[in-house]
Amino acid sequence: NSGVMTLLRPLLLDVIPNIQQTAALALGRLANSNDALAEAVVKGDILPQLLCSLSEQNRFYKKAAAFVLRAVGKHSPQLARSVVQCGALEMLMICLEDFDPGVKEAASWALGYIARHNSELSQAVVDAGAIPLLVLCIQEPEIALKRIAASTLSDISKHSPELAQTVVDAGAIAHLAQLILNPDAKLKRQVLSALSQIAKHSVELAELVVEAEIFPVVLTCLKDSDEYVKKNGATLIREIVKHTPELSQLIVNAGGVAAVIDCIGSCRGTVRLPGIMMLGYVAAHSENLSMAVIVSKGIPPLCACLIEEQEDHIKAAAAWALGQIGRHTPEHACAVAVANVLPILLSIYMDTRSSEDLQIKATLKNILQKCTYLPALEQLLHDAPPNIIKHIVGQFSKVLPHDSKARRLFVTTGGLKKVQEIKAEPGSLLQEYINTINNCYPEEIVR
Repeated sequence: NSGVMTLLRPLLLDVIPNIQQTAALALGRLANSNDALAEAVVKGDILPQLLCSLSEQNRFYKKAAAFVLRAVGKHSPQLARSVVQCGALEMLMICLEDFDPGVKEAASWALGYIARHNSELSQAVVDAGAIPLLVLCIQEPEIALKRIAASTLSDISKHSPELAQTVVDAGAIAHLAQLILNPDAKLKRQVLSALSQIAKHSVELAELVVEAEIFPVVLTCLKDSDEYVKKNGATLIREIVKHTPELSQLIVNAGGVAAVIDCIGSCRGTVRLPGIMMLGYVAAHSENLSMAVIVSKGIPPLCACLIEEQEDHIKAAAAWALGQIGRHTPEHACAVAVANVLPILLSIYMDTRSSEDLQIKATLKNILQKCTYLPALEQLLHDAPPNIIKHIVGQFSKVLPHDSKARRLFVTTGGLKKVQEIKAEPGSLLQEYINTINNCYPEEIVR
């Protein structure tokens, strides 16, 4: 408000280097604090002045200038576009080739903040020639530079298969894969993130990531003490298994399912989410893969997520994953029912506080259509709403005619009595199911 911007602008061209650098730093800090100030930097024509004679400047000024560009570009796609339009990308390329690691780091950081907004800005960064230089940066000895360069490659890869492909074509995967073993947690986070942003787009890209021999090394990340390393490791595995049964099988063979199940059991909150989704994707592909999740004891930790987690979206993911496990055959559904999951899902489904998405994921229909485990079904019979009752009674009508022991139990536990209390529309499917059940018994028992 005091007009500081206009006072700082001429200082960028001061004859004393120290004043130039400090003025740039001041502008960077102002622009960093909020988007209105960043807007003022753009409107005050400060960026062209900042870039004016950059290639002749020393490393301190280059770092400060890159900081200003990052501070302006981070707030919105519009501001990032202004940075690109004033010719900043060419200047950042000069900085990426600088011999000083701090200058490279500052440039990488600015490019990441520009690229993360959308694919158009990301493409501009690619067209400026950043990717080969960033791939060189991840091979430098300085940890901080490796981190930022990996993060920027992640920001470029995330938008589209084409952008991810340009990162792959520059040979990034092999160098990223080697860094998974690095002891630095912050670096591992960025490396795992970059690999998952590449793998998520297509089967071909996921296969290229797998071919870099990242398994079983990635599985050690699921035991890492850093929560984000765990989460990003599980996310990478999820992005690979979701594509095809073959990729899922490969991860199962590497011990991936057991490792993810351990990981879900050992953490709480959003860190669990990618692991939960991964189990759902694996189970969805085929009966055999779903059985692999059951055999590895995947159901109890998913059930624990339904009980322990507060956030609806995490519960919804767990409910969805359990539905994918139980939907294949009666054997699969029985494994879910025996773990006492169905009453928990029902109570979530009927809870008025549950979000719409959570209710949809917890409907039980997937599992009920295959479930022949009668004790679990009978437990639901007493509490379920009409739309679920129909599925439960339908299952009884399939099983009871062929199982005399089940028929006896159904009477003694009060199941048959409960069925008589159900009000069904004459001629409806539910009434047909009830008739089928009643026909299994002598008339006086039904009465």
